[in-house]
Amino acid sequence: MSQSPREVVVTETGAGFAQRIEIGRHVLTTDEPESAGGTDTGPDPYGLLLAALGACTSMTLRMYAKRKGWPLESVSVRLRHEKIHARDCAECETNENSRVDRITREVSLSGSLSDEQRTRLVEIAERCPVHRTLLSPKQILTRLVSPA
Repeated sequence: MSQSPREVVVTETGAGFAQRIEIGRHVLTTDEPESAGGTDTGPDPYGLLLAALGACTSMTLRMYAKRKGWPLESVSVRLRHEKIHARDCAECETNENSRVDRITREVSLSGSLSDEQRTRLVEIAERCPVHRTLLSPKQILTRLVSPA
């Protein structure tokens, strides 16, 4: 089955919670760990979400540095996801009794960059398209369709 690059098709594989993900001509697998009833054949969905943010961050920084002619040799992005209580989050403006998703992103830049260039690249990381999507208001429409 061929899809446009922006269309993703996810289907069960029949093993635990494993899912086959088709993105254009690419095929990935996601699953849950065995401790959650899965078969651990791929990263969990939050791992994929973090991977998307990390990849977008790295690509965005690479494109920016290349355009500026900066001596960026490599980019590494480490991400963690956790759910915290809003009352434990000083920068959160939400109901104290609710939980907040917190993503921590650590960016490592190699190359003979100046302090100003490093600071600017961290600012640019905040502008990667996936980062912006995650922070913007979203609308997810769900429709029931007949099986193919």
